[in-house]
Amino acid sequence: MASQDATLPGGAPAGSQGGGRPEPPPPSAYAGDEACAQCHKKESELYAQTPHALDSAVADAKTIKGSFEPGHNVLRTTNPNIIVAMTQEPNGFFQSGINMADPNHPTGEAERFDITIGSGRHAQTYLYWDGDQLYELPASYWRWSNEWVMSPGYPADSVHFERPVVPRCLECHGSYFTWLNPPANRFKKDSIVLGIGCERCHGPGARHVALERSANPPAAGSKDLAIVNPAHLSHDRQLGLCSLCHAGAVEPIGAPLRFQVGDNIRDYLQIQKPDPGAPVDVHGNQVGALESSKCFASGKMTCSTCHDVHRVQENADSFSGHCLTCHAIKACGRYKALGEAIRTKCVDCHMPLQDSAKISPAAGERVLHALLRAHRIAIYPQESEQVELSLREKHAARGQGARESSETGK
Repeated sequence: MASQDATLPGGAPAGSQGGGRPEPPPPSAYAGDEACAQCHKKESELYAQTPHALDSAVADAKTIKGSFEPGHNVLRTTNPNIIVAMTQEPNGFFQSGINMADPNHPTGEAERFDITIGSGRHAQTYLYWDGDQLYELPASYWRWSNEWVMSPGYPADSVHFERPVVPRCLECHGSYFTWLNPPANRFKKDSIVLGIGCERCHGPGARHVALERSANPPAAGSKDLAIVNPAHLSHDRQLGLCSLCHAGAVEPIGAPLRFQVGDNIRDYLQIQKPDPGAPVDVHGNQVGALESSKCFASGKMTCSTCHDVHRVQENADSFSGHCLTCHAIKACGRYKALGEAIRTKCVDCHMPLQDSAKISPAAGERVLHALLRAHRIAIYPQESEQVELSLREKHAARGQGARESSETGK
């Protein structure tokens, strides 16, 4: 099929506005995930379980991953008198900032969990409404150690509830909202569509649904489908779509939600080329890191070369199969020494987990560090040595087990 860069769901040429589209599509342009599921049931059911689909939700007992059990529901700050307590009440879930040295305010300031941000696969942050203004709560959940930690942007020695949530946060952690600026954290509450839905990557779908339900629906593959299959976009525009949220915490150009699949992302974000030595970060430029890789420069890689966004994330070992579609296993310099044991270790060696220097929340006196996957495909000698050592230890353990089994059977 020909590239779909030329025309987008609204009928407007992609990137034709010279500095991007002047306005975001209206709510009426969207059909919603339930409409998509009527014809794409299998894809919808699989996608509904992914971290993207679960990336934001109304906060409740099912979606909040942190514990409210006594002994596990308190976050201590570096100030021994100040804590954040997580409580479940008849009217909802709350975070309370408490100064235990202040007998006049034993319960402190409390705000409700209203929205969850993050699927909880790694971590989860929470938001609350004050009228039509949206703020971040001070305690987040840290999946690596199953504990409460200070939220991004909050100090380790005090508690307040005044960190505003700006549109760029919701643009990547949700599907739609109406911005009521000023102030920057003011939104129309009933306009927010949580979770990253189908139309974030396929474009507004109301016209597509109407055409499909009409007496004369367009033929499969027709340019009149009024929906975008990102796989049919040019290489650059496919990467641009992912860059909307995976190019780092960059400055936006203009108002939010104007970017649509197939547009030139550089009309909307001030994306900078990453420093090769920059620390890995969940808000870092993952697309830029990939683009700096030799593998990327020598072919036509995109994010979807390895990632199928319609399915739950595979483990690192299974990703090696993607590498071996281009690289022969025997070409690896460690094959002679380690043999077939390296078949599933391409990613661990060449895209290793590394400590994040930016994502380092506090939990009392401790500073925690996230382990995040490098997206620059390269040779990492130290990490590769660790993988090799692990493989050798496993091989030795299997050999020892086989000898003991043989001796037992004598």
